[in-house]
Amino acid sequence: WDIETKVFQSIAIQCLSKIEGISLVEGSFIDNLLGRDSSERVKGIHVEQDQKQHSIQMKIEINVAYGTEIPQKAEEIQVKIAEEVSNFTGLHVGSVHVVFKNLIPSKPSAEESLEEQLATIS
Repeated sequence: WDIETKVFQSIAIQCLSKIEGISLVEGSFIDNLLGRDSSERVKGIHVEQDQKQHSIQMKIEINVAYGTEIPQKAEEIQVKIAEEVSNFTGLHVGSVHVVFKNLIPSKPSAEESLEEQLATIS
């Protein structure tokens, strides 16, 4: 039996959607979850299978929210994806390489936003 790349990508998307402070590089989690992604490949999730070793390597490209501790977030992503993929497929996950591509700016609080507006008026 074979498992298509799209299956691994879907597992990763489900897993990533439960982790706060990140987003996929291209598209949105909702579009992917609802199957609105018209391309064959999900951008930002790359999978290489080794049929002989019954293992896979994954590369996940994501954006991270400003203020997030990157080393801890990378470890959280690696552990969760490796566990989920192994549980669902029975395959060994050789590596989950996380690439932080961009920073998601923090949204100013309502109070900060009001202060900025008042400062521009005066």
